[in-house]
Amino acid sequence: MAETRPGGGRVLVVDDDPAVLSLLRRALVLAGYDVLAAENGEAALSLAATQEPVLVVLDVMLPGIDGFTVAQRLRAAGPTPILMLTARDTVPDRVAGLDSGADDYLVKPFSVEELLARVRALLRRVQPEAEAGGVLAFQDLQVDLKARRAYRGGRLMDLTPREFNLLVALARHPRQALSREQLSQMGWGYAYQGESNFVDAAVKDLRRKMEQAGEARLVQTVRGHGYALRED
Repeated sequence: MAETRPGGGRVLVVDDDPAVLSLLRRALVLAGYDVLAAENGEAALSLAATQEPVLVVLDVMLPGIDGFTVAQRLRAAGPTPILMLTARDTVPDRVAGLDSGADDYLVKPFSVEELLARVRALLRRVQPEAEAGGVLAFQDLQVDLKARRAYRGGRLMDLTPREFNLLVALARHPRQALSREQLSQMGWGYAYQGESNFVDAAVKDLRRKMEQAGEARLVQTVRGHGYALRED
């Protein structure tokens, strides 16, 4: 059942820990959101399908259907932003969360202020998209933000959530050189770790799919800085 406070939109929070669920509910209600609460994956999917939340705050470790599977099913159903919560903060864990469809990743324990800041940031991402029609275009590239689909010359590219988020970050700033730090923050919502090749690996995978039919390269390397979406 939802707790209502006007102004912020409906947020679904999912956690099997009653104390964490209570904290999330109270913080979001006080911040002006309507809150739906679920203690397991089955209940979360049911509420998401019937109540259409504007955002989902989702714990990874859930009884029954785990958070990764819930995220995959939510993403398959639509573009609702997903903020994933986890007690583990390794690169493979973050990659698994992002590849399952999450838009951002918050490690427990977290501050209420950071949680609310990330919720606001995710909602800012999707609200302008609805006003602008939700499509980014550059050369023969089209990125449909609402459907979370990308096309090259009319060809639908089979992108993972991680690759799609990276492409969106680049397409929002065409011809602009973006550092790995900027791409990590804009695409996945957390700081780049200099010793990691996370961004480079994502760019390599994205290029392979963008150039699968022999198309010209659009994601260009900017030596000593990062990458840019631009022509040769």
